[in-house]
Amino acid sequence: MNNGQRLQEKNNEQQYIYLYFMNKLMVYFALAVALMAGEACLMPIYAQERAVQTMTLTTLYNLADQQSQKVRVSEAALRAANEGVAAAKAALLPSMDLSLQGSYTGNAFMLSRGFSTHETTDYAVPGVGVIPVPNGKQDTPHWGNSFTAQVSQTVYAGGAIRSGIRMAELNKEMAELDVEKNRQEVRFLLTGYYLDLCKLDNQIEVVRQNIALTRQEINQMKARHEQGTVLQNDITRYEFQLQSLELTLTKLTDASTIINHQLVTTLHLPELTVIVPDKDELSIEINAISAISAQETWQRTASDNNLGIRQATVATSLAEQKIRQAKAKSLPSVAVVAENNFFGPYTQDLIPKDCNANVWFIGIGVKFSLGSLWKNRHDIRKARIEHQQSQEALALACEGVENSVQANYTNLLTSYTEVKTQQKQVELANQNYSVVQNRYQNELALLTDTVDASNMKLSAEMALVDARINMLYNFYKLKYITNTL
Repeated sequence: MNNGQRLQEKNNEQQYIYLYFMNKLMVYFALAVALMAGEACLMPIYAQERAVQTMTLTTLYNLADQQSQKVRVSEAALRAANEGVAAAKAALLPSMDLSLQGSYTGNAFMLSRGFSTHETTDYAVPGVGVIPVPNGKQDTPHWGNSFTAQVSQTVYAGGAIRSGIRMAELNKEMAELDVEKNRQEVRFLLTGYYLDLCKLDNQIEVVRQNIALTRQEINQMKARHEQGTVLQNDITRYEFQLQSLELTLTKLTDASTIINHQLVTTLHLPELTVIVPDKDELSIEINAISAISAQETWQRTASDNNLGIRQATVATSLAEQKIRQAKAKSLPSVAVVAENNFFGPYTQDLIPKDCNANVWFIGIGVKFSLGSLWKNRHDIRKARIEHQQSQEALALACEGVENSVQANYTNLLTSYTEVKTQQKQVELANQNYSVVQNRYQNELALLTDTVDASNMKLSAEMALVDARINMLYNFYKLKYITNTL
């Protein structure tokens, strides 16, 4: 190969290297632009500050009463029920009908009884005698008018009107109970979110304390490792435990973010709101549980306040009114009627008269359907069976509430005992950890003993958090069953 060829190959190689680096540079430049654009898009998101609010359960309940969509729907139904009561009471008022009519009347045409137009018809005129009137077309006033006013007042309808009013009032009462029931359901849902959030916050605090303790132990062990009294393997095991704790902390934080989002969405609050439970209020509730009322007190409270029992009671009253409604169809209705009729021309005579006439009357109307005597008996029987069914449903509701109160009261007592037990276990775990740690530092215990003691301490503290929240949940569930949230 001569020198010219070598020089050509060297130039080609330099061009290849130049193009290679230029392509790389373009790629890096494009990535840098993309990252800058992405950062610019994300800046408004990160620029928004998260609003941290410490809230009590009472605050959450008040917000839910104002902003919960479920409560708003039931409140709209209540407003409709109020109008239903007003509409039912309007049946007690008199009814008045007005009619105004203008008309064009064609000529009358008179025929004999034999349908002949060539004969005459005798027409008796008072005070004059009989006048023969030729058959055929009769001149008739063409432009007519009519004005009628009728007023009627029902005085007896077999109790149908009063029963209808009572049914409307019961429907209103049922709507009010629906509003309160939806409020209780939303409050209990928020309570579950709130307690989950509190449990996660407490667990996060426990894990953070253990992370700080583990890091402190690692620093001490590193110092001892430099002195030659601790092996690197011992430090590695504690670092492994630290990584596990940090992973647990991440999972708990993410779970807390999810619960917070669900809570904020339910309350229709701004998306970046962070709700922090008021632990002082929960501590007061925990202390109050120690003086919990007897089961009989909770049973009486449930009988008086449980919305399921109250709704079943209203349903029984509605069934009674349906029986009255069915019976009313078999009874006559009586109404006082007054009518005034002003009309013209007067076409009720053989020869129409171009004049206005005014006729009025007042009287009593009685209406009775004989067919209802044999047609309505099945409706009455059906209403009676439905009333019996409503009574059975009421008894079933009382039975279910009684069982629920008993079961949840027992669960509350069990969870209370569990809290006391877990508090003792935390105390023992802390003592055990201190003893084992002291022995390890004096080279009287193995590293595995300290790791086991640390895990036991963490498990006991986490179990205590779960036990306390579980006791609060059982307490609030008992209040939910008695509908006293």
